[in-house]
Amino acid sequence: MQDIIFLIKCPDQKGLLANISSFFYNNGFNILQCRQYTDTINNEYFMRIQLDAAGLQTSRRELEKKFGEFGKGYALEWSIHYSDYRPKVAVMVSKASHCLYDLLERYTEKELHCEISLVLSNHPTLEYIADQFRVPFFCLPVNADIKGEQERKIISLLDKHHIDLVIMARYMQILSPEFINRYPQRIINIHHAFLPAFEGGDPYRRAYERGVKMIGATAHYATADLDRGPIIAQDVEPITHEHTPNNLKQIGKDIERLVLSRAVRYHLEHRIIVANNRTVIFK
Repeated sequence: MQDIIFLIKCPDQKGLLANISSFFYNNGFNILQCRQYTDTINNEYFMRIQLDAAGLQTSRRELEKKFGEFGKGYALEWSIHYSDYRPKVAVMVSKASHCLYDLLERYTEKELHCEISLVLSNHPTLEYIADQFRVPFFCLPVNADIKGEQERKIISLLDKHHIDLVIMARYMQILSPEFINRYPQRIINIHHAFLPAFEGGDPYRRAYERGVKMIGATAHYATADLDRGPIIAQDVEPITHEHTPNNLKQIGKDIERLVLSRAVRYHLEHRIIVANNRTVIFK
């Protein structure tokens, strides 16, 4: 079954559910699923509504035009997504292989509704993994002197392949604000710590030195503020004083895999709405 998903955000007001549902009913759609949430603190309303595409009686452009006109009366911010489109994804890596392996495995097993079009790296180390899964691999070395040039080459590749989502699967470089702002809410990063604790580099060593009793990982949308973008998914694992920094890294790898794949799946299934650096996620 093909479906159409609307993600909607607007100021909270009476009658939203009834009026939005009536719009789709009056236009011949069967509603397959409807989830909603009201943020009473900020007076905001959020909705994810999934429609049976068999009810589409006009062109997609006409549907979008009609809904746009309807939404003006309620100050709706909205996006529309069609299930017959497979978003194109680029994965950025450095030398750590665990998240790349996990994503490519899930992609091969059709757990992720997307097309992984290319793997980008600042090192040649993981080319053999991309080759195993028959995904094009591009190595673009970087240092401080050529950072701008390297990012321009990456942007060129992303544009050439019409990339919808960039996944930083342990890409150990800080992207420039200019790069990040080009892809708002389209870059997902996995940080090997339970944010907001231990932002920046070497968080496992700092967690060990602090004597924490659990470690975690955080997947978030990248923003110009390092490791402070809207959080999509997190998880933790208990530890003890007996664990060394290397032990923490090994435990953390499993958490990173799960958290990153969960965040990517939420994004690809259009379950996320961002508001005020927070995320509303309809599971």
